[in-house]
Amino acid sequence: MAAPRTQVAAVTATRSWKVPITLGVFGLLSFVLFGLLGPAGSVTTFGISTGADLLKFDPVELPTRATAIVLSVLCLLLAGYATLRVRADKPVGRWVLAVFGVLWVLTFLVWAVADKSTSIVSLLQGSLLLAVPLAFGALGGLLNERAGVVNIAIEGQLLTGAFGAAVLASVVGNAYVGLVAAPLAGLLIGAMLALFTVKYHVNQIIVGVVLNVFAVGLTSFLFSSVLKNDPATLNTPPRLPTLPIPLLSEIPIIGPVLFRQSIIVYLLYVAVIVISIALFRTRWGLRVRSVGEYPQAADTVGINVNRTRWGNVLLGSMVAGLGGAFFTIGSVGAFGQEMTAGKGYIALAAMILGRWSPWGALGAALLFGFADKLQQVLGVLETPIPNQFMLMLPYVVTIFAVAGLVGRVRGPAAAGEPYVKG
Repeated sequence: MAAPRTQVAAVTATRSWKVPITLGVFGLLSFVLFGLLGPAGSVTTFGISTGADLLKFDPVELPTRATAIVLSVLCLLLAGYATLRVRADKPVGRWVLAVFGVLWVLTFLVWAVADKSTSIVSLLQGSLLLAVPLAFGALGGLLNERAGVVNIAIEGQLLTGAFGAAVLASVVGNAYVGLVAAPLAGLLIGAMLALFTVKYHVNQIIVGVVLNVFAVGLTSFLFSSVLKNDPATLNTPPRLPTLPIPLLSEIPIIGPVLFRQSIIVYLLYVAVIVISIALFRTRWGLRVRSVGEYPQAADTVGINVNRTRWGNVLLGSMVAGLGGAFFTIGSVGAFGQEMTAGKGYIALAAMILGRWSPWGALGAALLFGFADKLQQVLGVLETPIPNQFMLMLPYVVTIFAVAGLVGRVRGPAAAGEPYVKG
């Protein structure tokens, strides 16, 4: 029995070398490109306070090249630590990847903002806002897939949610009404998804793609034939006001980012906590996960598999639809054709990167939101990187994160498989 175990250990150790190698390569590139070849004599300025903070701090000025070199050395030290862990046949902790990522991004920022200034608070605050629809979409998707239904239609649910929120908020003149309309609009797509996949056993991937096309066509038709004729009445929704939480919102850096937001951001906090507890700490969550993993066994113990799937598809679609409200009443203030711009597919990637966990999905959404905000900030600052490459940044991060850092992940075993009671 010793030989097979030794072989398995050798294979595992060999496969795990990709982490220290990847960290080493990126650390070395950072040291050379951002450090040694960085602009000499330049200074990078970061703002860390806002006018409403309880304690105000002066902007931080850093020597560009020296700071980039120090941060790059720290990255290389983490790569060395990962190498030692692999040599000792021990796992490389996720904290290593997280700290390395933060240090590497800081190094890049120091180099890119040389002789300019940017606000760290604004960058982080914008990242959280851009992550809101991604997080809601990912939460809706994982509620579906935990019950065994693959939801490719997140894009359509976000889009219809944005449309419904804009129209009803415009007609009533109240942004909070839009928060009610958005989940109901997402429910429309969810009902069709459940009907075709759960009841009629149509291929779930095909149905999801078709529903996305349907949502684009329907909202585009209504936009051009109805909303354009009377935009003042039908497409001028009030935006959700900012609701700062007393005292907490005045904490430097953290306060403006987390506690000086609109209600849709606070609803996201609640949704992540509630869904996490419901899925992993309640009897309902156990039933849902059993349906997604082994529906035959769930049916044997008396769980109605298809009813559970119906309920989760509808619930998940409402959650995703709520995320769509961000695009209109939470951000732009009007509905535009195809305004979600593929964010539903990024939300699907966030769900996978987060390993079908609410907290993991939130973390992945924040990563993609940060990448999106970063390309906006650097585009305005006119960095040495061409603007076309900056526009690619969120999608490049998505590809590398899902394909490189996660590797092979296993979702719910019965996801994508229709259940026919035997």
